Amino acid sequence: MRRLLLALVIYTGYMPGHAQDYPRQQIDLDLLVQELFSEQDDANVPYEDFYETLFQYYQRPLDLNRATPEELASLYILSRPQIASFFSYIAENGELLSIYELQAIPGFDLLTIRRLLPFVQVQDAGLQADQRPLWQRMIGEDNNALILRYERTLQQRRGYMPLDTSSRATTRYLGSPEKLYMRYRISHARDYSFGIAAEKDAGEAFTWSPGTRRYGFDYYTAHLQLYNRGRFKAIALGDYQLQIGQGLLLSSGYSVGKGSETIATVSRASVGIRPYSSVLEYAFLRGAAVTYNLGRIDITGFYSNKRVDANLQTQLDTLAAFDDFFSGIQTTGFHRTPTELANKHRVREQVYGTTASYQSRDRTLNLGLTALGTHYSSPIQKAGAPYQRFEFGGTNNYNLGTHYSYTWQNVYLFGETAMSKSGGIGSVNGLVANLSNHIELAMLYRYYARNFHSFYGSAFSEGTRNMNEQGLYTGIKIRPYAKWEVTAYYDRFRFPWLRYLVDAPSYGHEYMVRLYFKPNRESGLYAQMRYESKGRNVAENATPMDYVAQTDRRNYLIHFETAATKIITLKSRVQFSTYSHESPRTKGYLIAQDVNFSFDRVRLSTRYALFDTDSYDTRQYVYERDVLSAFSIPAFSGKGSRFYALLQFRPHRKLDIWLKYGVTHYRNQNSVGSGLDTIEGPARSDVKAQVRYRF
Repeated sequence: MRRLLLALVIYTGYMPGHAQDYPRQQIDLDLLVQELFSEQDDANVPYEDFYETLFQYYQRPLDLNRATPEELASLYILSRPQIASFFSYIAENGELLSIYELQAIPGFDLLTIRRLLPFVQVQDAGLQADQRPLWQRMIGEDNNALILRYERTLQQRRGYMPLDTSSRATTRYLGSPEKLYMRYRISHARDYSFGIAAEKDAGEAFTWSPGTRRYGFDYYTAHLQLYNRGRFKAIALGDYQLQIGQGLLLSSGYSVGKGSETIATVSRASVGIRPYSSVLEYAFLRGAAVTYNLGRIDITGFYSNKRVDANLQTQLDTLAAFDDFFSGIQTTGFHRTPTELANKHRVREQVYGTTASYQSRDRTLNLGLTALGTHYSSPIQKAGAPYQRFEFGGTNNYNLGTHYSYTWQNVYLFGETAMSKSGGIGSVNGLVANLSNHIELAMLYRYYARNFHSFYGSAFSEGTRNMNEQGLYTGIKIRPYAKWEVTAYYDRFRFPWLRYLVDAPSYGHEYMVRLYFKPNRESGLYAQMRYESKGRNVAENATPMDYVAQTDRRNYLIHFETAATKIITLKSRVQFSTYSHESPRTKGYLIAQDVNFSFDRVRLSTRYALFDTDSYDTRQYVYERDVLSAFSIPAFSGKGSRFYALLQFRPHRKLDIWLKYGVTHYRNQNSVGSGLDTIEGPARSDVKAQVRYRF
């Protein structure tokens, strides 16, 4: 009876026509991802993969009555205690009657609900049953689109000029300066996903040469994934990723780490097999994978066989088992010069394994076991520098690990521990707790031995790999009032062994504080401060030995946005940073103003920014709006200005067109870039065009 009265109040307050008549708002995915990634200073972060996943959820929202805890966690909007509260509410009251019923779930505040609404829905049970053959369902699918993209830098770079006999450079790019991209994808949540993508980077040749493994575009990826086929929860063919446990052994790259969202991003969502459609040319598996259900246990088996880029070198030892070796996989994906092309696909990599996971009936306990093997056709052999002493060497690596998660009242415990063939141990464990309706806490401890090797792992860490690190992270989120939110974290870490450019064991710590105020739906303001101290070799050291000293980096940010009218949106941003390392402190700043216009079928986004930095160490990272499925976070150093304009319009209901022009002008510089990418002159201009046709 109380449930019926609640539903009556909700319906009379909003008067929806049926259970899912919520008027979906236009979502700024760029801003959402930008807020999650507060540390926009790592070019290896898979921004596009994360963006693409959220966009798929936006196009096909999760049905809350059928979503799993891991699917909700993969949005990085709800904390684990909130997810537990959600399922407890459904267990006690039955399935949701309306999307507005979220307001009745304990622990769900209005700010969180507004962030969640674009990605979820409540559907009638009858809408889920579609028994038509797969090909008929695919023909009628509206999430079915082809994307074509063209990019080019307008100024001529050195790599495209004729060889200069007076220069030390003896090579040039083999292809044209255009970057081309094509992608087709059709998918339906919990049913199927099929896609193919192709890319040619600037400088790569567009040619057909089977003898050198070149087939038009330089890179191709394709996938077919089916869901819920009897006891088979997922079947993947082609390119795919695996997100298991906390990502210590298998991580899809779909992770955030330390950011302004200090709670929901600490633990990883164990979503299992995921389709791969990105143009990152190394962070995926190629082959087949299946997940089979045995009651409360899911068993996943997978096999991958693909070629990777490497610089093969001849063994000088005539007694060695192999004639050649390589020092590491090349991950740039560039094949522009004769040398880069010669290194393309030189080594065969095979990855195989299985994982089994158990989930209790009430979904509070999850236990898993993973076994993983990796084999290379030629051995990895490092150069022998002191910091590489404990790096992996050889052709085979094996891993065995276990992961768990447990929800007890308002506390969520999680972790993963694994061992590699070398005997090295890696372990990450943490908790997320709702201390009250207004305070959330997260803590995480990680230990990665200096000889722990995991090639496809990317668990929570300060370094780029899960090895040679120990650390303790504490994050907190406070909502003192309905329109205010305070987030902060403190992370202390140490590296027991040497690292690249760090010739001694080192340590560091980092903290961030962010204050967010949203007075209404049209406006938002946040201020953020981040400090990091980390050991590094002192530059220009005149002593016989390198020595390590602490670097101090401070970043300050203020961001304000408001909808001035129904058509015009304004965004203002001020960034300031300082850097010191046993030398005079350097500083840098950036000021950016966005003016965006939204009409019925036309959207225009513009920005003008000024930047001034004393050195590359105080470079300024700032996100830019880009064409659909692309994510741009350029770095600015020196002195200059940046302007861009992005036009999106829809001449037909099935056709979308994007046009972007951007120019960066540097003061007191005669050239831009370095090496073969050098541009003679003080400016760089880029154009980008994209079309999307929805079938």
